Amino acid sequence: MTYSLAVDIGGTFTDVVLRGANGALSLDKTLTTHDDLLKGFFRGVDLVLGKAGVRAEEVTGVVVHATTIVTNALIERKGFPTALIATKGFGDVLSIRNEHRYEMYDPQIEFAPPLIPHEATFELDERVLADGTILREVDRAQVEALAAKLKAEGIVSVAICLLNSFRNPANERAVAAVLSEMLPDLYISLSSSIAPQIREYPRTSTTAVNAYAMPITQPYLHGLEVGLEKARIPNRALIMLSSGGIIGAEVAARNPVRMIESGPAAGALAASWYAERLGLDRLLSFDMGGTTAKACLIENKKPLVAGTFEVDRMYRFCEGSGMPLTIPSVDMIEIGAGGGSIASVDDLGLLKVGPRSAGSNPGPACYGQGGTSPTVTDADLLLGLLDAENFLGGDMHLDRPAAEAAMGRLAKALHTDVTRTADGIYRIVAETMAGAARAHLTDRGVDHRGIPLLAFGGAGPVHACAVGGLLGSTAVIFPPQASVLSAFGTLVTPVRLDLVRSALGNLEALDWKDVDRLLNEMTDEAIAALEQAGCERKTVRLIFGADLRYFGQQNELSITFEKDPREDRDIASIRSNFEASYHAQYGVNPSHVPLEIVSWRLTAQGPDIHFDGTASAARAPAKPKTERKIALWPDAGPVPVYDRLSLATNQKIAGPAIIEERETTIVLPPKWEAVVNELGCIVAKERA
Repeated sequence: MTYSLAVDIGGTFTDVVLRGANGALSLDKTLTTHDDLLKGFFRGVDLVLGKAGVRAEEVTGVVVHATTIVTNALIERKGFPTALIATKGFGDVLSIRNEHRYEMYDPQIEFAPPLIPHEATFELDERVLADGTILREVDRAQVEALAAKLKAEGIVSVAICLLNSFRNPANERAVAAVLSEMLPDLYISLSSSIAPQIREYPRTSTTAVNAYAMPITQPYLHGLEVGLEKARIPNRALIMLSSGGIIGAEVAARNPVRMIESGPAAGALAASWYAERLGLDRLLSFDMGGTTAKACLIENKKPLVAGTFEVDRMYRFCEGSGMPLTIPSVDMIEIGAGGGSIASVDDLGLLKVGPRSAGSNPGPACYGQGGTSPTVTDADLLLGLLDAENFLGGDMHLDRPAAEAAMGRLAKALHTDVTRTADGIYRIVAETMAGAARAHLTDRGVDHRGIPLLAFGGAGPVHACAVGGLLGSTAVIFPPQASVLSAFGTLVTPVRLDLVRSALGNLEALDWKDVDRLLNEMTDEAIAALEQAGCERKTVRLIFGADLRYFGQQNELSITFEKDPREDRDIASIRSNFEASYHAQYGVNPSHVPLEIVSWRLTAQGPDIHFDGTASAARAPAKPKTERKIALWPDAGPVPVYDRLSLATNQKIAGPAIIEERETTIVLPPKWEAVVNELGCIVAKERA
């Protein structure tokens, strides 16, 4: 039998899923090893192969990987010395940013320091004009002198971001050619390759992040390939991208900036897979793991994809306080804490949760690994929502006395008791996440009321009903394998790459020769990348789109075309498509204003992945395996505890109840009821 493997490395746990050709799934999870991520990767692989009784040589299907390595590099800022090369007079772009104040009336506003400091920024006397004309070519002698400086200062990687290079990359390529010749071991990122788009600061920021991550990710991915070979797993790895695409490790290694949100993106794709099978056009995915919680709106059974997003924000939920990246990414929002998020007392003496996290090392106090700070997981344990003897199926014992000691110190600072403190943590987490989800949906013109919630991640099912109740969700859905759903998502996602190129111009006066050249270049690049990932050229589907705006506007709107725009060159159809999307979002159309095309987009996608496996269910309705008191519901009496694997299709369960599986726990509050559907999903609803 053919087997495929997926590994998702998160901030706390590394999740592994093995899928057989018959649809059978085996899964496991292990603590993430932050000192060496691949150690946890292969430990998890060994665990799941051993559990399934499968030899490594039998994994002849795909090996798909989502990782936090780039995110970790940006958060820790422990990367190698990285330099920026800019056009003369533009060396301060990372410090000046875009002059936007994310808090207009805060006189003490702060930004994180630039990823590449000013002393590692160098300028070249060259110039490309806005139309792509080269005013001053690159002086080789200048570049040679610069190469000597880079070598003397121990620079390992360099970001080359010259003015208007998205229109004409010749000068950037000339600089790269000389540097490659003189410094063959230097990692080089060109903005004309990484982010060939208009707007100088976001393009420079994106390229700087890519350059900073390359010396870390390339050896990591090389080590992954070597490790797979040593483990006798036949195929090379495919890497999950932030856009929800999957691509070969070689292409991903050159573009690590595309990998930042790979794990959460995979979760959103799994949510869209379930939306398709559940017949839900609209769904809100709720992914709560050990470190963070993220939400994504699934619209028309597809996750929304944005052209930009931010990383390393100075203030967690404050848009504009981080580093912008102009790469396609699934449109997610971090809405709150994870299981490892630390609870503390703020300056006003009030209880707060996060943003600091205990991660996997030392982890929550109850993990018994030396952690002393009270976390969300500690609160869940002390409230009775988690079973200390049945965490990870009993493979990982939770230390209740350690959790009580950590929570006791916080309770003392709050002048209350341990139970009330844990109860407060649980409720604050729910309120924070519901509030952030409301804001996220409102910003997109969507009414949050009535949208079903799909809950997954290790901590998601524990908190989902509390969040869903606050949002007014019609249903909270717990899919099978909920705790490793992001890893599962990589196995139901086709190989895909998203590309974008800026080419500012009046829609009514398009130069179709220039458009043909641009789209041909993008098509060739995308198909070559998919062929490296194992797709045959004839199986690749191309989806075209563009970013447009009314003349004079600052921001643009992305649209998708039904067919290749080069076929009939129908400008009226493009305008109609844009105006329909614009009206749907803003409710008006200033149709008398001319339209500008800002960028062209291309999605190249391989064959769809067919997977019809469903979770097996018991033949007869199950009875509770035990019962226990839940401090969260002191008036409920002993609460029944069910084993999820023992539940039968169409079995109904009335809350309050606890439903346990090896990797997570479903919490069904009072006044809620649940039923097991044909897909093995547990669908919970609040009784009227």
